[in-house]
Amino acid sequence: MAATVVRYLRSVGAPTAAEPYDPLPRPDLRAVGADERLPVDPAEFRAVLGHFATGVTVVTAPPSSDTPAGPAGFACQSFASLSLDPPLVTFMVARTSTTWPRIARAGVFCVNVLGADQGDLCRGFALSGADKFAGVGYAPAPVTGSPLLDSVPAWIDCRVQAVHTGGDHLIVVGRVEALGGSDDGEPLLFHRGRFGRFSA
Repeated sequence: MAATVVRYLRSVGAPTAAEPYDPLPRPDLRAVGADERLPVDPAEFRAVLGHFATGVTVVTAPPSSDTPAGPAGFACQSFASLSLDPPLVTFMVARTSTTWPRIARAGVFCVNVLGADQGDLCRGFALSGADKFAGVGYAPAPVTGSPLLDSVPAWIDCRVQAVHTGGDHLIVVGRVEALGGSDDGEPLLFHRGRFGRFSA
């Protein structure tokens, strides 16, 4: 019966599993040419966008079979909730990141939302080339085993759902598998290049 259906679909020109197709046009991505003027000055871009205060997170992943050196992690302020049904979150990471390929290979990650007194923890995970987990307490997140850092006020355990291009960054979408939080403490905020605290 299945073979008959496949033959019929082929006879009328319908695509079948044996004839894959790309359902969406690929985006036309290109960098600004050497002879073109940047639309905005990069320093001005950072200064103006710095007025948008954000929370601060550390995105972590467990070691994968081909990266036995240990877990991966990086400080990330470009994190947001995306969808309630299904439960999705997103974060952005630079294409030049050396940590992202390790997270991608693991296929899972945990977003650790930092508290007001965890600025030093954030700075440690912002460094490149260092052992970011040295002296840092953590336990495996319940579903993915990604590092869940000690004393964070909230955490979101995810599987990588999709990755999209966004200029010099990647837009990573994660499906939430588990999460938890505490009603205690204040968030760590980042505004105009400095850490701060929330006050009602």
